[in-house]
Amino acid sequence: MKAALVASGFRRCHLSQVSPRSLSRFWRGGIFVALAAALAGCSTKPVPVVSVEPQTRGDMWKGLANDDDRSRLGRLGLAWTSALEDARARHGAAVAAEGPLLEPRSALPRPGPTPGSYYCRLVRLGRTTTKVPAFEKFKPFYCYVQDEGEWLSLTKQTGSERPVGRLWDDDLTDRMIFLGTVARANEAEPPAYGEDPKRNVAGVFERIAPFRWRLVIPWPRGTSKLDVYELTPVADQPKG
Repeated sequence: MKAALVASGFRRCHLSQVSPRSLSRFWRGGIFVALAAALAGCSTKPVPVVSVEPQTRGDMWKGLANDDDRSRLGRLGLAWTSALEDARARHGAAVAAEGPLLEPRSALPRPGPTPGSYYCRLVRLGRTTTKVPAFEKFKPFYCYVQDEGEWLSLTKQTGSERPVGRLWDDDLTDRMIFLGTVARANEAEPPAYGEDPKRNVAGVFERIAPFRWRLVIPWPRGTSKLDVYELTPVADQPKG
C-alpha cells in the first residue's frame, strides 16, 4: 500500500481550554453555538496527517507474480499480434472459424466463472521454431473451477501437463489474472507458484460470450507464442 503525508488538518483544542460557564451552556442545549464560540479562540496550527491510499484490485497478484511473469503479461498485446500474424499466414480460415476465441479485444464484463466442471480445449498460435506449425488445436479435456472462499482456482484435470492455479481480480474489470504452475504426469502435489520458476504459468482469464471463457497464456515456455484455452461448462454437473 502507498502512504502519503498530507500537510493538512489542525490541532484540536483540549476541553480544559473551555470555561466551565461555556460547558454549562453546552450541556443545557446550546450545543453547536456554544461549543463553536468556546473553541473559536483555540490555536489552529497545522499538523501532518497521514493519508493511506486503499489497495487496488491488481496489487495482490502484482505482489505475488515474479518479474518474468509480470513482463510476459505486460507484453500480451505483442503476443497476440505476433502469434496471429504467424497463424494467419497459412491458417487464416481456421483462425477466423474460432470467432471471438481468437479475437484479442473480445473480452466482456464480469469475467468470473461459475464453480464447476468445464470442457477445455487448447489452441496454440505462433511459433518460436520452424519445426512446429503456427496453428494447432487439440481435443477437449476437462478442467475444474473451485470456489476457495477468497478466490477461485482453476485446474486442468487430465493430460501429462496440467496447469493449476488461482484466479485473481485485476484493475481491469473485464479480466482476471491466472497465476499457477504445471503438474506433470501422475504428480499428486505440484509445486506452488514461485517454487520452480520454470514451471510457473501466468495468463489472463476472460469471458468472451455467454457460458464461454478463455485463458490466454502469452509467451508460454514452449514452442508457441500464445496458448489459448477455451472453457465451456459441462452440461451435467457432478452432484455433491
